Amino acid sequence: MIKRNEYVLGDVIEREEFFDGRYGAPGEKRQKKKKATPEQMRYINAYNKAKRARHRLLLYFDEGDWLVTLTYKKEERPPDIKTVKKHLKKFTDKLREEYRKRGKELFWIRNIENNTRNNFHIHLVVKDIPDANVIKILNRLWTHGMISSPKPLYKTGGFRKLAEYITKDEHSTKEMLGEILDHKVTEACYSTSRNMPLKPPDIKKLKRWPKEPREKKGYYIDKESYFEGINPVTGCKYRRYTMYRIIPHRRI
Repeated sequence: MIKRNEYVLGDVIEREEFFDGRYGAPGEKRQKKKKATPEQMRYINAYNKAKRARHRLLLYFDEGDWLVTLTYKKEERPPDIKTVKKHLKKFTDKLREEYRKRGKELFWIRNIENNTRNNFHIHLVVKDIPDANVIKILNRLWTHGMISSPKPLYKTGGFRKLAEYITKDEHSTKEMLGEILDHKVTEACYSTSRNMPLKPPDIKKLKRWPKEPREKKGYYIDKESYFEGINPVTGCKYRRYTMYRIIPHRRI
């Protein structure tokens, strides 16, 4: 049995096509299910976490929104990640009020990270507010240090690199992330605001394994996103790829 998972994410569609591991490919013996190794599980977990982050970025954020890093003064470095969470809770509560004053809803994605120097910092993605200086607001509310390296978001690659960057943890390696892994992470805690639900994919059963993926009308396939391989657990073929709308819809 061949299945296709299709995620509709605004102007982007992601597809996953695979043979159901319970049956295997037509003409082949049913594969014996293998237990994933710890290394394979770490890769699978990292991929799925980045995928969910990417989907939320595509649905709830746009170019011109912000990626910032919240840092601590040296004399105020927290002793543990639990303390950082308390600081962030107070910070996001105040930030939410600032957005409400301006008639906007606060959406955020963040990753608390620590490094080998015990230097906690937080990577944070937030929505922009037209006619307001969001960076100035963040600096005023984050009283434990400063807002470092503010960068406006850009959609090149469908937020893929940003999703991997903001979900990295102590299991991330150069082989997994390449240059995105800019420092050794000793501990991490990823989270998002609760007002960003994700819909399950549309699931379709296919009669046969397509030799080549076919794009939907009005879309093109991003060749760099295309991957085809063998699932090491089921022993069956699978592929994934991304399609972009040729003429993107304008967001109001």
